[in-house]
Amino acid sequence: MSNTSKSIFLAASVATAVAGLAHTASAQEQEKCFGVALAGENSCAAGPGTTCAGTSTVDYQGNAWTLVPAGTCADIELPAMADGTARMGSLEALDRDMAG
Repeated sequence: MSNTSKSIFLAASVATAVAGLAHTASAQEQEKCFGVALAGENSCAAGPGTTCAGTSTVDYQGNAWTLVPAGTCADIELPAMADGTARMGSLEALDRDMAG
């Protein structure tokens, strides 16, 4: 193998490793945010009344979560509840907007 071939192979290996690290870091920079998913658009393990991804039945269901970029959960703009109370996302399950 020539030096040029070795250099190209080494550069490709490094690029692949860096791309893998970037993907892993990206996945780690997300967090579960409860109460922000539309009906049927939650991620897996949403809580009582749901079995997995896409099973929430109410918009902004408090025990249904979806992944959002880390640090943005409380900043997601949501429509107010019917009584005018502000609706916000949470890092923990909520008792609002429940199915049933």
